Amino acid sequence: MTRGIRNNNPLNIRHSADRWEGARAEQTDKSFVQFESMAYGYRAAWKTLESYWKHYKTLRQPFTVRAVISRWAPPSENDTDTYITTILRLTSLGGNELLPRPFMGIAIDKLVRLLRAMTTIECGVPYDRVSERPIWEGYDLAFPGKRKQRLPQFTVEPSDVSPFRIETPLGEEPKQCPAYDEYWEWSPEAHWR
Repeated sequence: MTRGIRNNNPLNIRHSADRWEGARAEQTDKSFVQFESMAYGYRAAWKTLESYWKHYKTLRQPFTVRAVISRWAPPSENDTDTYITTILRLTSLGGNELLPRPFMGIAIDKLVRLLRAMTTIECGVPYDRVSERPIWEGYDLAFPGKRKQRLPQFTVEPSDVSPFRIETPLGEEPKQCPAYDEYWEWSPEAHWR
C-alpha cells in the first residue's frame, strides 16, 4: 500500500499552515497530512483546486490543466512536462482546455478525471482502479449541496446548450432562459474574464 493511500491523502498534500478538516488528530507522517478517510483527502484536493481557480482569476489567467499542474508540481521539484503529458493521456483533456470552477458544480466531471489522474501519478494506482466515489464524497464535503443543486438543471452537456428565448406575453421584453444565463455566467469560458 502506497503512502498516499495509507494516509488517505491521494494527492500527497504536504503539511503546511493549513488546518485541514478531517485531518487525523495524531499526525505520524512528518511530511504528508494524514486524513480520517479518503473522502477528506479529496475534500482537501477540491479546496486546493478552488484556491488555484481564485489565484488564476486574480491574475486574469486561464484555469487549465497546464496551469494547475505547473503550480501543483513545479519544475523546481518535478518533471512537470511529463506529469502534464501523463494527465492529458489519461484524461483526454487538452492542456490549455479551460476547466470549470470547482465551487460552481458545473461540468466538474473534467475535474474528477483530473483528480483521478493525479491520484494515479501520486500513488501509483492504475487510472481505472481509482474509484470516483470518494472523489464525489470529497466534493460534497468541500462544497455542501453544490453538486445536488446543479445536477438536475441540465439534461444535456452545457457545451450543447444554445441560446433560445422564452415565450413572453405581448408587450413584454423577451428573456433568455435562466438556465442558459446561469451556465454562461459561470462557464469555464467566462470565469476569468
